[in-house]
Amino acid sequence: MSILDLDALFCSVDAFWRVFEPVWERELLAAGRKRRRKRATRLHPSEIMTIVILFQHSGYRTFKAFYTQYVRTHLRHEFPHLVSYNRFIELLPRMLLPLTVYLYMHCGACTGISFIDSTALAVCHNARIHQHRVFRADARRGKTSVGWFYGFKLHLVVNDRGELLAFCLTPGNVDDRQPVPRLTRLARRPFGKLFGDKGYISASLAEHLLLTQGLQLITKLRKNMRPVALPRADQLLLRKRAIIESINDQLKNICQIEHTRHRSPLNFVVHLLAGLVAYSHQPKKPSLVREVPALSMA
Repeated sequence: MSILDLDALFCSVDAFWRVFEPVWERELLAAGRKRRRKRATRLHPSEIMTIVILFQHSGYRTFKAFYTQYVRTHLRHEFPHLVSYNRFIELLPRMLLPLTVYLYMHCGACTGISFIDSTALAVCHNARIHQHRVFRADARRGKTSVGWFYGFKLHLVVNDRGELLAFCLTPGNVDDRQPVPRLTRLARRPFGKLFGDKGYISASLAEHLLLTQGLQLITKLRKNMRPVALPRADQLLLRKRAIIESINDQLKNICQIEHTRHRSPLNFVVHLLAGLVAYSHQPKKPSLVREVPALSMA
């Protein structure tokens, strides 16, 4: 059903958890936070993380159907200590920080060619905005090239291999240019050229990135703007910016990071992180690796 290898995925998650858990516990004690009773769960955290990541490539449209009809029926041998669906949902918020760290560890490295874009994550239909309660404190109305939406924006930076370099989540009304400096700093040693669409046009932003991080921001031009001479290779790479559009499409239609059935803000973020992790584990990603040598010779 899933293109993800269950055994390989669990081994990767479990190896991470064995290193992460003692560091996490030590940091909690060092921070002087009040210790709370922490009962061990029947289902190990590595198993919880594996199941929620596996869902993103399962083909099921709802996690409840995936858990009750597939996991509890066909994966009993792999997960002998399964809990009820309601209990599993209660355990999901505990995976927020571990999934964040695990995703960061699986981000790619900058290759000198990076692409940036944002995609809308609607949390309800526009006709039901006034009735929506779950994200009332955080979601906002925003507008994309296809129309208005209510929810959040997911901002991504990827390299020419289709690997995630950095990501962040903002309300839907945030300008695409606002989180760029912080977003690029989250990437591992960014350098080279950053390609974006017309939404990232800003002379001050381009100057800031060049002076502080050594990144050259290259964007498409509006019709009323004066043409700018670009090297042939940069012109071709700018046309290949659609690679990040393909990644956004896969995240929404394969990893299912966007839907309107969320009942908890924390679980929304957990499923979003799981979707990004599932994408990072894909054996084949949208890539320009084979085309880059030809572009550099042009």
